[in-house]
Order: sequence, then C-alpha cells, then structure tokens
Amino acid sequence: MRRPLGGNDRGQVAVEFMGMLPLILLVLALLWQLVLVGYAFSLAAHAADRGARAGTATEGGGTGACHAAAEEDLPGSWRGGARISCAPEAGVWKATVHIEVPVLFPGTGSFPWPVQGSAGAAKEDPR
Repeated sequence: MRRPLGGNDRGQVAVEFMGMLPLILLVLALLWQLVLVGYAFSLAAHAADRGARAGTATEGGGTGACHAAAEEDLPGSWRGGARISCAPEAGVWKATVHIEVPVLFPGTGSFPWPVQGSAGAAKEDPR
C-alpha cells in the first residue's frame, strides 16, 4: 500500500523564496539604477534648456544668467558634480550641462561617466 503524499514538503515555499530573495533584490536594484540614469538625462536636458532660455533674456541675460538658471533648476543633491557651460554661438545661446549619475541614491557616490544635456535658444533682437 502506498503512503499518501503530503507532509514531506512543509516549508518548501519559504526555502525557495529565501533562495530567490537575493536575485529579486538584485533585479530591483538594477531597475532602480536604470530609473536614476533616465532621470539624470531628463534633469540635464531640462536644466540646459532653462539655462539657454535665460541666456537669451533681453534684460539680465548672458552667461551669468544662463549658468544661474541651469544650476537653480537642478535639485540640491544633483548640483554637487554639475558642470555647466554657456556660450553664444552664431545668434544662438547654447547651454550644456554635465551631471554625475549617482549609485542607487543621490549624494552617496557616482559613476565615473557623466550624463550630458544640451540645448539652444535663439537670441532675439530687442526691437
């Protein structure tokens, strides 16, 4: 006579879950890092756009206004390693923003390669 199945695999789900938990956490960390990379590209592009538009202002525009507007647009923890350059080129104010991509959390550490965002805005005549 056969013995009924059952009772021999108690706790098997918990053991399998504990075995898979490190892999699940690793995948979540990698997904979070990809989100941070995308967010860094978005921040850099938006800050460059704000800087380029500020550089074209008829009153108070120029390199200083471009740099200040681009830096002001970045969140505080992302400003530390930001490099901002602003210059007029053939009637267009061009702003370029380089920011560092943090490792898992802004302000902790960063990858060695920066993310770049650039934008240009037409310089208008004040007529």
